[in-house]
Amino acid sequence: MSTSNKRLAPNDFPVTAEGQKIKKQDGEPIATTEDHETAADLAERINDDEARREEDKWSA
Repeated sequence: MSTSNKRLAPNDFPVTAEGQKIKKQDGEPIATTEDHETAADLAERINDDEARREEDKWSA
């Protein structure tokens, strides 16, 4: 998997999987995986993690 070294900002979410690429809200690719199933799984996990982080921020 190839990745970018930049940190994701809140306005980059939700990320999407398109084929083997994971992309930010603006369509910029942030990672490429070996197959589309992996990309979809990672995008879902990234989005779930960010949703939990946002929820924790507002509940504190």
